[in-house]
Amino acid sequence: MKHYQIVLNSINSVKEFVDLTTAQACEVDVLSGRYVVDGKSIMALFSIDLNKPVTVCFHGTDEEAEAFRDKASKLLTIAEI
Repeated sequence: MKHYQIVLNSINSVKEFVDLTTAQACEVDVLSGRYVVDGKSIMALFSIDLNKPVTVCFHGTDEEAEAFRDKASKLLTIAEI
């Protein structure tokens, strides 16, 4: 499992993130404070505070996580933690 810090600061960035996560076979969770939501659910993402960076927990293999990070880094502000 890999963890990334990510900024979803616009409606378009949330949509692009959901498009990337729904293409993954594994689970993707998003943590904001004490809340954990499904990273494949646009409604769940809009229910958390997106004014600050959130943590993405990618539950796939290391290879899948690196491929996801490469795709996401082209569209979003992302850093591995």
